[in-house]
Amino acid sequence: MDTRFSLRYPLLLFCMLTALSPTLGPVTAGKSCTETRQVYAEKGYSTSSAPVTQISGEHLRLCPQDYTCCSSQMEETLALQSERDFLKAIEDTSQFLLTTFTQRHRKFDEFSRELIDLSEKSMNQMFTKTYGRLFTQNAHVFQELFVELRRYYSGGSVSLAEVLSEFWARLVERVFSLVNPQYQFSEDYLECVSKHAEQLQPFGDVPRKLRVQVMRAFVAARALAQGLASGRDIVNKATKLSAGSECVRALIRQWYCPLCRGMPSLRPCHSLCLNVMKGCLANQADLDTEWNNFIDALYQLSEKLEGPFNMELAADSISVKVSEAIMHMQENSVTISTKVFQGCGNPRPAPGRSKRSPKESSSNRRPFRTYSPEEKPTTAAGTNLDRLVTELKERLRPMRGFWVSLPHTICNDEKMAADVSNQDRCWNGQNRGRYLPDVTGDGLVSQINNPEVEVDIARPDVRTRQLIMELRVATNKLRHAQTGQDTDFIDSEEGSGSGGGDQGERYSDDWPGYGPYSPPYNKSPRNPASSPVKPPRVRERNGSKWNRNNGHGRATSKSSRLSWSLSPILSLFVMVTVAPMWR
Repeated sequence: MDTRFSLRYPLLLFCMLTALSPTLGPVTAGKSCTETRQVYAEKGYSTSSAPVTQISGEHLRLCPQDYTCCSSQMEETLALQSERDFLKAIEDTSQFLLTTFTQRHRKFDEFSRELIDLSEKSMNQMFTKTYGRLFTQNAHVFQELFVELRRYYSGGSVSLAEVLSEFWARLVERVFSLVNPQYQFSEDYLECVSKHAEQLQPFGDVPRKLRVQVMRAFVAARALAQGLASGRDIVNKATKLSAGSECVRALIRQWYCPLCRGMPSLRPCHSLCLNVMKGCLANQADLDTEWNNFIDALYQLSEKLEGPFNMELAADSISVKVSEAIMHMQENSVTISTKVFQGCGNPRPAPGRSKRSPKESSSNRRPFRTYSPEEKPTTAAGTNLDRLVTELKERLRPMRGFWVSLPHTICNDEKMAADVSNQDRCWNGQNRGRYLPDVTGDGLVSQINNPEVEVDIARPDVRTRQLIMELRVATNKLRHAQTGQDTDFIDSEEGSGSGGGDQGERYSDDWPGYGPYSPPYNKSPRNPASSPVKPPRVRERNGSKWNRNNGHGRATSKSSRLSWSLSPILSLFVMVTVAPMWR
């Protein structure tokens, strides 16, 4: 027997058995691709380039180069599809953020604007009913106040301290003329009165109380509205991203390479999905710290609004506080007029002043009043502040940690990845089986050891850095608003009560439920260096001085020492004489 034949025979027999029995070797060519073609077609793609049976995969660039049901064209198409699926998953997951910020901003903005409208309407109704034509003749003074309040709330470059100061300066001129109808006052004379209104305190302590209440509430309301708008814009920017080439490679490898292997129902292992998502969303995870600070600041400011910075209470109090101020000046008009005459000089009598008609008596006086609860104007925007704030806080709570938990949110979707309990029958990136690598950490720096996505940790994303700065700016504004400070006017209003000097003030008549509180003014002498400086008037006049007609200029200090108290007889005279003037 030929020795060579005896050596060849076993080898030939082995080759024949291998060809006849595929179970003895890895050769799987010829397996049907029906399932792959069906799923591919369901996604709207033509199957003209899809193999009918598995072919050799040397042409694949992204999926494992094993026998496959995907052509090169299919692989490219599925790569684009994986990116679209990724972006759609981010959009769907973040939709509740966008919807919350958009809807809450719209509702709060609508509510706040309507509150201002109702406050103005309330004042017009109250004052028209009480004073009739005399109010309507001077209504522009009050209209201008609300115009400026709207401008401020809408984001205009408006100083609330100056707006309120100008309002009281104009009002003191009008009321002073009305309580002294027997005299004729020039513009210079009235300018003298208004310039020294702070020293005269014709309206008592009401302007300071109203300033604190209005500024706190309006600063907080504007900051919250702007904060909600900023949140909406930041979410929009953060979710409008594009997947890099390394990310796309990882996405198709986890989602569509099983399809190419003829196993379209196989989902990626949960840990594989997490590593892919953490690599693709590394920059978004770096937003987390500043994002949480921003959400916390929104939440805390919301609590302020339903408490001591109540916008609803402040808007409703404007007409009441102004009426109190006018009544105070009416009832103390003789004392105030005496001081003014000593400081600004004696005015000229009004020509042809006739005596009052008999009907203008104290019995016809219609005093200011506040609304009873059942008479109050309809609640703004069909809701109330407490409800708005409660709904907002409920939606803010789950927003904390959103960006760092985004990979988990996506991978917990059964359409995106296998359940965490299914660790042995999932796609591990190469075939069916357990995924062995550890899950990487969060953020850009942690991706240095990511086994699925190659991330350049030395190049932070510019857009992400910009978003972090936007979050910091928005958070800073919200935190300042919690102390009644507007960051746009901190420097110019620090001495005018925008924040620092008024932060601790509470008044039992302003803030029900917060108890009595003694303002700092009553506790210790005021530091002259920190005394508020009255903002300049809009209009400029010349020639009128506090000590004009007082040759040696001593009237200022002398008049400032006059007592505000009046005898009962003098008070009665004021009420009888002045009351009809604003009818």
